Amino acid sequence: MWKTLLLTVVALALPVTEGAVLCYYESWAIYRMGEGKVTVDDLDPFACTHYLYAFAGINPDNTIKVNDPWADLCTGGGLCGYKKFTDMKNKNAGLLTLLSVGGWNVGSPAFSVMAATAATRSVFIMSAISTLRAHNFDGLDVSWTYPTLNGGAPQDKDNFVNLLRELEVAMTSDGMVLTISVAPTMEIASQAYHIPSISQYVHFVSVMTYNFHGPWDPYTHHHSALYPFINDTGNNLYLNANEAIRYWLISGMPAHKMMLGVPMFGRCWTLNGVTNTGYYAPASQAGPPGPWTSQWGYMSFAEICKAQKANGWTIAKEIGCNEPYTYHLSSRIWCSYEDTESVTIKATFAANEGLAGLMVWSINDDDAHGYYTGSKFNLTWTLSNTFNAATN
Repeated sequence: MWKTLLLTVVALALPVTEGAVLCYYESWAIYRMGEGKVTVDDLDPFACTHYLYAFAGINPDNTIKVNDPWADLCTGGGLCGYKKFTDMKNKNAGLLTLLSVGGWNVGSPAFSVMAATAATRSVFIMSAISTLRAHNFDGLDVSWTYPTLNGGAPQDKDNFVNLLRELEVAMTSDGMVLTISVAPTMEIASQAYHIPSISQYVHFVSVMTYNFHGPWDPYTHHHSALYPFINDTGNNLYLNANEAIRYWLISGMPAHKMMLGVPMFGRCWTLNGVTNTGYYAPASQAGPPGPWTSQWGYMSFAEICKAQKANGWTIAKEIGCNEPYTYHLSSRIWCSYEDTESVTIKATFAANEGLAGLMVWSINDDDAHGYYTGSKFNLTWTLSNTFNAATN
């Protein structure tokens, strides 16, 4: 039935790249210590078709904001992050570089105020395009998490459509690309988005098919499962990538614009005990911060690999599931994450569903230096190579 529905959706009359791999780069990765530090110079210009620089913000006057002038700009002895990022195109002429605005630190209220009227939207759009031109970016990614929610306003749902429509009109004359990242689940998406409407104005929609579970749950589970676990019940039956993509397709988003989000990080808990180490093991606390990412309940793929090699963590999979989890009984740390096999399966799934490609959050959390898997950006390259092989 959903295939019939898709035929009624108006397609955006703009070029669409085949086999796209959109890779977010967390610009704050330059502040990580030791092996965890990842600069723009460390990135592989050929690993992704699109690189997205995260994040720009929004000023109180509704103009786009350079969040970290010292890291992002060259002025005042800065690190020239923007310039080095867009200069990757000198090595790969086919690469597109986008500036991503938003993220959790911006918050929905700033977007709500900016998108509320035609006048405030115009201020933002003009400043955004000026910034993109000045720094040689090829487009803009809007990461509003999420319209109407997290302190947003009821009118956000309509104003998000207005913002995208006006951005698309303004950016098309420059041949720029417009992308968005969106919540995966019906619970959030049904409140936040007019899906058929937004589909008309964007090149790609990255569905963030991760963080389905995390230390906010009092039990362990996989945060980026492709399919439900055999013991899932109730709402947990829908907290997986397959259900999320199915919902977005049925709701009117064309497959050829959708990107399957794949995390380069794990979600971690501290087990209450050591007798139950599978899914639904009682775990009332987040796992301790990794040495580089420094976030409770979160570890990069590289951090997990390092811990496994150094401390002999156990690696396991639940019956019928594709994704691994790992734990260490002495410290009671338990993490769900992705590996080479699981991302291969996800890339094949995306190809079989006719999706545009994959989105990576974030490439700096992959094995950026090749210390643990033997090759730099191992998971990202696996995604790209698998998807392209499956679609050719």
